[in-house]
Amino acid sequence: MTIQEAKRYGLSLLKDKSPSPALDCDVLLMHALKCDRTTLLFKRENSIEASDFALFESCIKKRQTGFPVAYITGHKEFFGYSFAVSPDVLIPKPDTELLVEKSLSIISTLLKSNDALHIADMCTGSGCVGLSILKAAQEIKEYKDAKIKLTLIDISDKALSVAKKNASLLCKDENIDFIQSNLFNNVKERFDLIVSNPPYIPTKEAVELLKDGRSEPLIALDGDAGDSAKGDGLSIMRCLVKDAMEHLKDGGFLIVEAGEYNAKKTEELFIRAGYEC
Repeated sequence: MTIQEAKRYGLSLLKDKSPSPALDCDVLLMHALKCDRTTLLFKRENSIEASDFALFESCIKKRQTGFPVAYITGHKEFFGYSFAVSPDVLIPKPDTELLVEKSLSIISTLLKSNDALHIADMCTGSGCVGLSILKAAQEIKEYKDAKIKLTLIDISDKALSVAKKNASLLCKDENIDFIQSNLFNNVKERFDLIVSNPPYIPTKEAVELLKDGRSEPLIALDGDAGDSAKGDGLSIMRCLVKDAMEHLKDGGFLIVEAGEYNAKKTEELFIRAGYEC
């Protein structure tokens, strides 16, 4: 079978099962063949090994069930960097890159009066937000002499294992700590910047969302932490915003991601807790 024939086969299986069948097919074919997109385009008539086709077919069948491409390939690009992912962590989303951009802007402000910063990424998951901030800051010439310490925090030991893997791949010799903690319960330090993409989806909606087979961890989505009494997805956010105040240095910043449906309520939490928004 040729590359082109394999692609046609994959498309026939995914056309009614995926919102982006052509893209998914290309990514999974590149994964199975260990090749780049140029090979798919210009070597379409090349034959592929039976073992490679078997792997490709297996990947396609997983995708048919709704299982995400990123979990099948084991990695996802975020902010220009490649991150290892597994069903133990959320798949990094493009919208969350805004957290990194805003954080880099805040770092610029903080470095005007400090040459050493301590940053925490709460509910870190794969570590994509905190590690992208650290990596991107190191690549900005104006920050090259700054000393930045990073602490990655998550309630899940499995998520922290993924974050540790990504840290070793992206920032081998950097000053990075890992803390398993339910929010700030096991955290003693104070930080110049706390960044977080916490769970913020109401329990019922989170459970419903996962029925499509995406297999992302409910604990990383459910903002009610299983208690749907309020049902607004902000139970974890309430604790995070309140407790973060005690873990910020003077002049420190807290920046979080929230849903469009509860962003206004999140802003009100900040104001009531005494933050300047």
